Amino acid sequence: MFATDDSIVAIATPLGRGGIGVVRISGPASPAIAAAILDLRGALVPRFATFTRVRPRAAADRRETFDEVITTYFPAPHSYTGEHVVEISAHGNPVVLRAIVESAMAAGARLARPGEFTLRAFLNGKRDLVQAEAVADLIAAATPLQARVAFDQLEGTLTARIAAIDAQLFDLIARLEASLDFPDEGYHFIEPAETARAVAGVVERVDELLGGARRGRLIREGATVVIAGRPNVGKSSVFNALVGADRAIVTDVAGTTRDLVSEQMDLHGLAVTLVDTAGCRDSADRVEREGVLRAARAREIADLLLVVIDRSEPATAEDHELLAQTETRPRIIVLNKRDLPAAGDVVAACGANPPGSRRTCVCVSATTGAGLDELRCAIVRELTGAESLRDPAAVTNARHIGLLEQARASLLAAHQAAASGETPEEFVLTDLQEARARLDEIVGARTSEDVLRHIFARFCIGK
Repeated sequence: MFATDDSIVAIATPLGRGGIGVVRISGPASPAIAAAILDLRGALVPRFATFTRVRPRAAADRRETFDEVITTYFPAPHSYTGEHVVEISAHGNPVVLRAIVESAMAAGARLARPGEFTLRAFLNGKRDLVQAEAVADLIAAATPLQARVAFDQLEGTLTARIAAIDAQLFDLIARLEASLDFPDEGYHFIEPAETARAVAGVVERVDELLGGARRGRLIREGATVVIAGRPNVGKSSVFNALVGADRAIVTDVAGTTRDLVSEQMDLHGLAVTLVDTAGCRDSADRVEREGVLRAARAREIADLLLVVIDRSEPATAEDHELLAQTETRPRIIVLNKRDLPAAGDVVAACGANPPGSRRTCVCVSATTGAGLDELRCAIVRELTGAESLRDPAAVTNARHIGLLEQARASLLAAHQAAASGETPEEFVLTDLQEARARLDEIVGARTSEDVLRHIFARFCIGK
């Protein structure tokens, strides 16, 4: 069981030195713990910043201090956790902050576990599980779009949509249960055909949420884009041009890149890990062979491949072999060196995009930058299926997606049973209740302790 009857303490700001560091105490004994470690002249005033000093843990002389601090007291239930909370803002020195934590622990607090403050907020009804998970996503956001999606969920947009679906299901379940409660009287609060129509309506709403789920997951988790090609086609130059820095070594010597070089980048709001790889070719060099093997493994796990072809030279056997190997993979064919005259057979081999084909070809020059904006747009389009990410999906979390898919499966079973007109209402009701249970798991209305531990374990300590 999760204990919430004790008081916990942790540093709430990142490790390192800074202008300010915050120590957070939460629990029933928070005011008493604060009084024991602070040089107060009276009780802390709720929601009022109080200037005071911190006493050393072992100080016998109450006048001895080691830092000046600003302390704010948030009485229950009007706090982040729903409990009494005291936040101490001290100078951002790790030595000072650790000393405050140790003093609080000596006064009766326990060191908080990762995510325990937000866990208590969830257990005390201050946040549902979707909002609690959004807190971690907001902290971890690497792009403005990730932050926006996380904040939307923190504000309760997804919760509201789940609640609307749940309300529809609750009404339908109540009417079916009422019919079952009076079998002898012949009361039918809802007919099978009407039940089937109502369930179909719920399925439509679930499908709306799932419609942009893949795009949502990419926004939340990011994507890996791997650059592939034979040596000296300009892979590293394309890599450097996309990331806007000379991260990969570029020379005229074939086989310069022998290991994976990666860089995080914000691509129209999408967090992309761009990976440059060794050129695909047979080599007698032991180190280069290892680089080629690593490149092959990277291609296998990539969300998208950029297959770079030198359009200024005739296509080689290595070009054709790589194109054949990646035929079934999500990819963009990048025709590099557009600032040079094109070799006709390369253009013919890779060509423009055939009508109805998923193959995308983009012509660029890593030297002049021509075509790079088109390539960036093509990467986002291939990954998300959308030209723009201005309207991101509501569902981004793999846990939510999985539970919605399970709920949808139960709803489809209920719809089929109701539409047949021959299946007893008890079976339809069971499927609907199963679907509603999955929705409850999303927001945390019924969630196992193991799931909660797994979710909150990825939080930072102090949040």
